[in-house]
Amino acid sequence: MCGFSACILLPEASINGYNSCTECAKTPGNKEIEHDLEANGGVAKGLAADLQASLNLITHRGPDDTGIWISANEQVGLAHCRLSINDLSSAGRQPLHSSDNRIHAVVNGEIYDYDRLRHECETLHNYPFQSDSDSELVLALYNVYGAPDFLTHLRGEFAFVLHDARQGAQRIIAARDRYGIKPLVYTRLGSKLLLASEAKAFLPLGWKPRWDVRAIADAGWMFDDRTLFRGVRKLLPGHYLDITEQGGLRQVKYWDAEYEDKSKPETRTIDEMISGVRERLVDSVRLRLRADVPVGIYLSGGIDSSAIAGIVTELARKEKVKIGNEEATRVTCFSVAFPETSGFDESHIAERTAAWLGVKTIKKTITEETLVQDFADAVFHCEHHHFDLNFVAKYALSTLPREHGVKVVLTGEGADEHFAGYPYFPAEFLREADEALPDFPLSQNSDLRCEMFKAVEREMKAIWRRAGATAYEDKPAFPSIAGLGATAMSDNLLAWHPTATLFAPWLQTRQGDYDCRRTVLGSHASDVQARMWSRWHPLHTAMYMWNKNSLANVLLSCLGDRTEMAHSVEARTPFLDHHLTEYVNRLPPSVKLRYGTESQNGELGPTWTESSLALQSLNEKWILRQAVRPYITDELYKRKKHPFLAPTRWTKDGPLHRMFKTLLTPRAVEQLGFVNYTTIQEAMEIAWGEKADAKAFRLLVYCGSWVTLSQRMGVAKADVSDWEASQ
Repeated sequence: MCGFSACILLPEASINGYNSCTECAKTPGNKEIEHDLEANGGVAKGLAADLQASLNLITHRGPDDTGIWISANEQVGLAHCRLSINDLSSAGRQPLHSSDNRIHAVVNGEIYDYDRLRHECETLHNYPFQSDSDSELVLALYNVYGAPDFLTHLRGEFAFVLHDARQGAQRIIAARDRYGIKPLVYTRLGSKLLLASEAKAFLPLGWKPRWDVRAIADAGWMFDDRTLFRGVRKLLPGHYLDITEQGGLRQVKYWDAEYEDKSKPETRTIDEMISGVRERLVDSVRLRLRADVPVGIYLSGGIDSSAIAGIVTELARKEKVKIGNEEATRVTCFSVAFPETSGFDESHIAERTAAWLGVKTIKKTITEETLVQDFADAVFHCEHHHFDLNFVAKYALSTLPREHGVKVVLTGEGADEHFAGYPYFPAEFLREADEALPDFPLSQNSDLRCEMFKAVEREMKAIWRRAGATAYEDKPAFPSIAGLGATAMSDNLLAWHPTATLFAPWLQTRQGDYDCRRTVLGSHASDVQARMWSRWHPLHTAMYMWNKNSLANVLLSCLGDRTEMAHSVEARTPFLDHHLTEYVNRLPPSVKLRYGTESQNGELGPTWTESSLALQSLNEKWILRQAVRPYITDELYKRKKHPFLAPTRWTKDGPLHRMFKTLLTPRAVEQLGFVNYTTIQEAMEIAWGEKADAKAFRLLVYCGSWVTLSQRMGVAKADVSDWEASQ
């Protein structure tokens, strides 16, 4: 796990051929610059200094070591800051180099199934490993299988840049894992291509940040490869950049999710499917316990993280599996607590789960003062706005593992996405009968299903309104080859996108009557949209859209890597193991959401109300509940999904109110160039106290994030040219 920065001279500006360097010079402070700087003059020295400055801005991602490599012809510079997890020795230092010194790479992330893959590379292909680092598998598998085939063998979360300098095979490959767990952004400055784990790393390399106002206004930063910053792109999940002299720069897809044909009858028994989920989940957890440092768990009051904790506990006690580098039977868990009166606190459930499992739990209490203290730093690390303060709570939570000597945690991200846990999935589940299981009640009774569909749509809009989101009413039909379900899901995905009134008049004029559903649907290729209409059940279409958009661009960022790595904590996500997800994707919709199977109990929490009868009659994540039943309490087995959200109602003139008043001054807001200050003034008046308007509060969070980024990253004031340049 780490951070990296890279500077590539693009092919049209480069000299034919690449030469690898053989000299190695060491700099003070345990930092490595693998290059004969004296022989290559001041250009390399300057680039090395710039790359080191780049690393200094993301050293939170890798505080244990740094290294820099520059090719002899100065066309490729790779820089890496290391968080030592596997092979703590100097042999695991990066950049990595093949034994013939012709292939070089910087790798961020974890590659699982290391022992088997290494054994195959050594015994079947005679690859000479130089370390015990899992990152070296990127070099080994590339050497054995070439591109793009080597990517299919990588299991885990990763982002990397690889330089092949062999004669006749010269190329640069930059790749990102299947779900986008690890970040990789890039931008072009003249003849140079810059790549890094975070955009702030570009600043010492000559990047001058400007807002991509079009991506902000049309929601593109959430749905495609754009970011908040003009000219800065995200490498899409499951894609790689291929840079060659002949082909220039191409972005290529190497993996995508697929679902079973909705008309194909299911032949497996329910018990077979439950066992299939359980076996793959346990295997995924087992692989993620391998580390040369202690491993902990983020434990909430939900079924997902609790199942992980239960599986780890059983593996340690019954199978004597090591928890990281520890021969222990008790794993350490870390939990968040909100004020009990807020209605958002689940820590008491996490504590009961920990007691039932007999594990240690350490709690971080999130107060209003905590949110004020950490808001600006959390935003700076995330590099984008968010609709809720839960990302600040996650940032604060991530201080705990390192304080207690834990570098790695397992988390429950990805379960809701693959087992239909979110409340906007039921409507799409009910949109069509599940032909895979024709004997199930809702497949047989179309009248019941249609009535429930209408009721769920009404209930979901009520939930959106209470939460301060946008509930779209009576929007005109949007023509799309993806079908009505995809269009409706677009509305759900856009529920947290700020309405046009937040933007400055000039931006509203440029935006006109643009329908942001075009952005959502346009982020999916035409062949994918065709499958949404003709092949996939609407539930699976909705899940695909969520996973490609909000999961990758928001949740795995501000509730994942960015807030965890801000404190040098590596999070591992067993539910996003592609061996598990590919199996789950092929399961019928009716085993993910099931009608009237068991009653659920417990407090309703901030999301549900007594009137949400149709939604409560559907048991979300049904097959996951059955698969993890041996590892969780009865309370969790029967409990309805509660999203991880922060409170939105805070005292007038309290710490948060004062913070936003100080932050959102007329000068600061107007310096953004794209926000209507009048809207912020109005929101500030109604966002506080007992009758607080949740939607107004969220507008302040959005704008507060933009002002923070503007000030911390030196983003220039936006104007019309930023709109025109982003076309």
